[in-house]
Amino acid sequence: MANVTLTDVRNVDITRAVESVFASAGGARALLKSSRDVYIKVNAIDFKPNVFTDPALVAAVVRLFKDNGARRVFVIENCTQGNFTRLVFDAIGMFDTCRRNGARAVCLDETKSTPVKLPHIDSPAAISSFVHDRLIIRREENLYVNIPLLKTHSMSQVTLGVKNQFGFLDQRIRMYDHNFMLHRKIADVYHLVQPDFTLIDARNAMNHGHYIPSKFTSECVIPVGLFIGSADTLAADVVGARLMGYDVDRVEHLRLLKEDGAGCADIGEMRIDGAEYLAERALSLTHELKDAFPEKVKIIRGAERCCAEGCRRNTEAALEVFANDMGCPHPFTIFMGRGHSPEALDSERGPALVVGDCAIEECAVRLERRLGRGRVLTSPGCNNLADTAGGLISLMGLSTVKIAPMHPLRALALLITARLRGSHARVTRILPRKVKR
Repeated sequence: MANVTLTDVRNVDITRAVESVFASAGGARALLKSSRDVYIKVNAIDFKPNVFTDPALVAAVVRLFKDNGARRVFVIENCTQGNFTRLVFDAIGMFDTCRRNGARAVCLDETKSTPVKLPHIDSPAAISSFVHDRLIIRREENLYVNIPLLKTHSMSQVTLGVKNQFGFLDQRIRMYDHNFMLHRKIADVYHLVQPDFTLIDARNAMNHGHYIPSKFTSECVIPVGLFIGSADTLAADVVGARLMGYDVDRVEHLRLLKEDGAGCADIGEMRIDGAEYLAERALSLTHELKDAFPEKVKIIRGAERCCAEGCRRNTEAALEVFANDMGCPHPFTIFMGRGHSPEALDSERGPALVVGDCAIEECAVRLERRLGRGRVLTSPGCNNLADTAGGLISLMGLSTVKIAPMHPLRALALLITARLRGSHARVTRILPRKVKR
């Protein structure tokens, strides 16, 4: 029987709340393994507010383990495509947090990669060698703690403890199977390595996906006031999903792990401390975007292979955020999926962004012949966020360097440092393409 703890953290000191969560597993000292090293996987996909693990929470966890005999504590992450972890960690204060509390921040995109074989998928896969060597090869020696947030997700429905491990994948191969196969891939990555303990920060829940425009914060960031902790990450995720209104069979990667027998997925078979909060603070959230797209942008979705898990919702989420946060003065058209009518292609005036291999194979050449190559941008692969974001920025007339919340020269210096340290992050173009209008 899996143990899951729901801790009320409203009006509670964060240090005490963290101690209470880990006490449910015997306490920090009892969790340490032979090396006495601790590896903390945070969720830091981007520097946008409400999408990253709170550095104050990380600090409390680091201090707890250091005070209880930890030798070294590592805080690790590999951010989303189009970005690089050094920039995110600097912008959100994670580097400073680690320095002040005696931990080491590790940007996984700056580490080497090791090929791995996923259980159910044949396409290429590789994860950080740092993770492979320390949390797979030397699994019995090192403690692995996972700290995600309570969020819905426009492509994976929810993003909790299981999904948080997707960051272990090398950015260069994340596009493989980031389509209708995404849930199977998320589940397969979880089979590679499971956390020893997962603490879901459920002080707030994110509605309408994990990456929302700032103007919608009040209706998308929902107070919950809980921490969820368990040594069984699947169990913690099932409880977290239930809090947001999702049963396990409604979230495909959780259903697959339930089918695989990768943990406890039946709330009736769990021992839940604080079970009353499941009813008291239950929500009914949605992972669907608000679809607040600019009127000047036309989205043409193909009748086939317009995968919500890849090209479609990835592109639309970025469009929604950029347009609402920074504006969209120029008209353009986005093509995605397969099954576009010749009439739609021949009536297009452009400029256009063609997203994904399916749409590129069917539409790109025909559009380029009519509109000219300078008026047709493409984003190959499945969920190629770096090129998709770059294409949107170019077509919307935005500035890449103004997106980061710091002086452009500092951002550039961080990028140079990351590259010198070996980063293979797929970064959006610094200078947007010039688009003929």
